Amino acid sequence: MEYSAVFYGLSCAVVWGAGDFSGGMAVKRTNPYGAVIGAHAISLILLLTLGFITREPLPPTRDLLWGCVAGVGGGMGLALLYNALASGQMSIASPVSALVAAGLPVLFGSFFEGLPGSYTLIGFAFALAAVWMVSGGVGVKFQVEKVFLPALSGVCFAAFFIFLDQGSRQSILWPLVATRIASITSLLTFSLVTRQPWIPTRESWIPIFLSSLLDSAGNALYAMSARMGRMDVAAVLGSLYPGSTVLLAWFVLKERVSRTQMIGIAVALAAIVLITL
Repeated sequence: MEYSAVFYGLSCAVVWGAGDFSGGMAVKRTNPYGAVIGAHAISLILLLTLGFITREPLPPTRDLLWGCVAGVGGGMGLALLYNALASGQMSIASPVSALVAAGLPVLFGSFFEGLPGSYTLIGFAFALAAVWMVSGGVGVKFQVEKVFLPALSGVCFAAFFIFLDQGSRQSILWPLVATRIASITSLLTFSLVTRQPWIPTRESWIPIFLSSLLDSAGNALYAMSARMGRMDVAAVLGSLYPGSTVLLAWFVLKERVSRTQMIGIAVALAAIVLITL
C-alpha cells in the first residue's frame, strides 16, 4: 500500500470532519443552503486564485467535465442529505449516507482496478462498521421511506468520489474549480426551484469561511490520495470524517460522546492499520 496515499486519505478525513463541524456551527446561524452555497462560492474564489498563482496548466476539457459531474453529485448530495435531516431522519441519514458513499467506490474500484489485498478488504469492512458506529446509527430500525433520501445522497457523494478521481489525473486545482462551479449552480437552482432560503446571515460568515477553507483542503487531499493510490482506499479513508467531527464536538462544545461512538473510533483506527498493511 502506498503510505503517502493513506496519509493524504486520513488527512482528508480529519480536515473534512473539521469542515463539517464548522459548517454545523454556520447552520446554527443561517439556513443550510446559504451556508453551503456561501462556502462553495468562497472556495471557488480561493481555488481560482491558487490556480493563477501556481500557474497549474489547464487539464483536458474531459477532466473539467468530470469535475463538473463530481460537483453536481456533491452539491445534490448535500441538498438531499439536508432534506433528509430536515424531515426528522437525523438518526439514520448520516450513517446511511456515509456508508453508501464509502461502499459504492469500493465496488467501482474492485470492478475496474481489481480486488485489493485481503487485509485491505478486511480494513474496508472495519471502516464501514466504524462509520456506522461513529455516526450513532447502531440499533436503527430501517424503513424504506426513511432510507431512500439518505441512500440517494450517499449515491451522489459516491459519484463525487468516483468522478473527481477521473478528473484529477493530470491536475488538482482546475477540476476542483469545475466542481465548485457545478455545485453552486446545482444548489442554487435547487434552492430557487424549491423556494428554499439561500442567502447567508451576516453572523454566519466566519464559520462559513472556515468551513470553506477546510472543505477545499479536504477535496484537494482526497484528490491527491486517489491520484497516488487506489480511489476506493481514498474514498473509504475520507469517509471516516465523522470521527473528526464527533471528537471536535466533544472537545469544543462538550457534547457527550456515547460508548458506541468511542468504540467506532477505535474500530476506525483498526481499519486504518489493516488498510496500510
